[in-house]
Amino acid sequence: MSTETIEQRSTARKLAPRYRVLLHNDDYNSMEYVVQVLMKTVPGMSQPQAIDIMMEAHNAGKALVITCVQEHAEFYCESLKSSGLSSTIEPAE
Repeated sequence: MSTETIEQRSTARKLAPRYRVLLHNDDYNSMEYVVQVLMKTVPGMSQPQAIDIMMEAHNAGKALVITCVQEHAEFYCESLKSSGLSSTIEPAE
């Protein structure tokens, strides 16, 4: 691997830092509703994936929904919040 390739990769990472979208457990929304909102909010998310995320949030208090660039993470987080779910974003390590 040439040094040019390594430099290009590290530059690409600096241009688009990644963020984690987290779903937090709440005592207000039904499990079915949370699954439906996740599938509606995140393109391509299957029902089994949404169920896994909902169950992790239910059991552990929070769950990773998706890791993506900041602009998308903010959009997903706001979409979840506007549907009544509790969500935050944080930089991915």
